[in-house]
Amino acid sequence: MKAIYALSNGGADRKMEENVAFNKVVGFVGLGGMGSGLVKNMLLKGITVHVLDLDPEKVKLAESRGAIVASSVRDMARSCDVLAFCIGKAEDVQKLTIDSETGCLQDMKPGQILLDHTTTSPDHVDLMSKACEKAGIRYCEAPMTRTPIHAEQGCVNVLYGGDTVLLEDLRPLFDTYAENIFHVGPSGHAIRLKLIHNFIAFANVATFCEGFALAAKEGLDMTKVIDIISAAGGKSGMMDLYGRKTLERDFTPHMALEWAEKDVGYYVRWLEKAGLPGFLASSVHQTYSLASIMGFGQEGCTAVIKAYEQLSGVEASFPKEK
Repeated sequence: MKAIYALSNGGADRKMEENVAFNKVVGFVGLGGMGSGLVKNMLLKGITVHVLDLDPEKVKLAESRGAIVASSVRDMARSCDVLAFCIGKAEDVQKLTIDSETGCLQDMKPGQILLDHTTTSPDHVDLMSKACEKAGIRYCEAPMTRTPIHAEQGCVNVLYGGDTVLLEDLRPLFDTYAENIFHVGPSGHAIRLKLIHNFIAFANVATFCEGFALAAKEGLDMTKVIDIISAAGGKSGMMDLYGRKTLERDFTPHMALEWAEKDVGYYVRWLEKAGLPGFLASSVHQTYSLASIMGFGQEGCTAVIKAYEQLSGVEASFPKEK
């Protein structure tokens, strides 16, 4: 059973749906932390999936699970009913789809679906929507929340922006890897909500990392620091996920710092375009940018604390056992 949420008029209506077989061929570009898990769960449900990624080891893993390895994105565009992207940046998606020389949109036929799971920007969604509409392609913006662990387990959250007809067509596909499907409004609303969510989440990480670094420099017992904060108003979902791991020095890139920098950067530019002050957003973005410049971009997002530690000369960690 899967939970389907429709958000409208400030309320939420929930209904349960049975999984329905999805008999269309899917092309999937991007086998990173999220994409690999999504493909795994599609294959487990019997969906035919063609895959492509720059990392041959990730492609080999998907192939071992039953995926068909494609020769190129343009080849997938010609042979698949749904072409999905879950890659790094908006610019990467555009180069592979709408670029006049390298883009695959020219190979797609009217009625095909271009599914965009990438965390991008409002400008990107608007651009893609117009280009796909002109070509007769059905464009779906569907960023996700949660982590690669949830993708592997088949329980991510999908944020969908668009008409209900396309959602109904894709729901059986989403059901193979999503626990919750949120229909947040028309096209463009999903990415806007995703960026707001990610800004709040990553700002929270930057905040507790700064606090942890100061506590360590001042000689506080870090066990007491996190226990007390977690029992009061400073508690948060991101601290629950990563607070103790940070002090255990576990910086596994479930949510890489470089992607936090990218997402907050999109949020900053969107905020400026909307005409709102972005003092806090700019500070958060600069914090992640500094940590990335200092060489921590490939580590988990809480590695932002390492930038503070280099400046203070003190490591923030739990007391060592004697």
